[in-house]
Amino acid sequence: MAEHQAATTPPPSARLLPVAVLLWLAGIYLRIPVLVAPPLAPFISNELALTQALTGALTTLPILMLAIGAMPGSLAIARIGPRNTLALAMVIMVIGSAGRALVPDTLTLMLASAVMGFGVAMMQPALPALLPRWLEPHHLALGSAIYMNGMLMGEFISAGMTLPVLMPLFDNSWRATLLAWSLPALLVAAALYLPKREQAKPVGKVAWLPDWSNPLTLKIGLLLGLSGSMFFGLNAYMGNLLEQQGQFGKLSDALFWFNLAQVLASLIMLKMARAWVGRRSTIIVTAALSILGALGAITVTGWWSIVSATLMSLTSGILLILLVAVPPLVTISQETGRLSAGTFLVGYTLAFSIPMLGGLVADWTGDARHAILTIIAYSLLVLPWAFTLDLKHSPEADPLKAENGVR
Repeated sequence: MAEHQAATTPPPSARLLPVAVLLWLAGIYLRIPVLVAPPLAPFISNELALTQALTGALTTLPILMLAIGAMPGSLAIARIGPRNTLALAMVIMVIGSAGRALVPDTLTLMLASAVMGFGVAMMQPALPALLPRWLEPHHLALGSAIYMNGMLMGEFISAGMTLPVLMPLFDNSWRATLLAWSLPALLVAAALYLPKREQAKPVGKVAWLPDWSNPLTLKIGLLLGLSGSMFFGLNAYMGNLLEQQGQFGKLSDALFWFNLAQVLASLIMLKMARAWVGRRSTIIVTAALSILGALGAITVTGWWSIVSATLMSLTSGILLILLVAVPPLVTISQETGRLSAGTFLVGYTLAFSIPMLGGLVADWTGDARHAILTIIAYSLLVLPWAFTLDLKHSPEADPLKAENGVR
């Protein structure tokens, strides 16, 4: 197999902090551009006269693009390297995200949203592919936890700060608020070139299409679909569930704790990354707990339902980090972007389609619980794949073998 052009020497531990800051800042822009839409949606809808479907598409269209853009991201990594790909992707994301603030009509709004989602999708495989080039082997799990902490904090920050903090600062203008969230990402993209690294001369071409002969591509993708469909699905149908229970007044509190649990998950993984990442047992346990939490959310009522949903959010967040951290550990650096892109292609396609299928089932039966039952049914079908994961570390990711020159 061809070698990648970017064989590199990672920085010493003393330089981990600035690298960690950059990874975290890039991580928050995996979600802020996507999830800033829900709090701003009523204002956008009023000005541009959006239908309910188009208002929902402000969030769901970028999520679909997370799947569509994964392979172009893999191609870019193979041709120009992960750092250049990440910087390019952030610029594309800013063009789309800031472009939404300048659009005159619905069509251009949707086009800008698609461009923004495409940029975020290219960022996703670039980050894990960058880790082996910036970090020492024994810091790979921590590096994954750091940028995933940024991503999950981005979910909470965008939901929690947009309306009470940012909009009042900009005279309650949704357009200025979108610009304020988007433009600082250009500074992060420029700062990606601050860490220095040695680079070898290019050696041949690198495959970029998913390696479907590698069982991990499909298995991790299916399990990412479990985590994603659980989180996005229950988030989307929380209001319907509580309304059906006669508890709609608890929706604000439910969504607060539900999304805060993802932040807690990322903080737990910052502490436990080296102990938990790469262990099949932790993937199995967190996947099973996610299913139990979702089941509890639809079988009990009131605060117990919210507690169960919050447990699901916590464990699915941990599961997400465990799965995203696998490619840098089990593959050589030249293959990391390819494996990550393949798993994101599968995972986000399912994270978009399974909740949508659940919604169609719920519309047909008239019972909001059936949307979540559809997601649970999918999760039970793919859970056995977790028991078959082969998570043997690549020599590059094993510090002892790497020091001895084993390849």
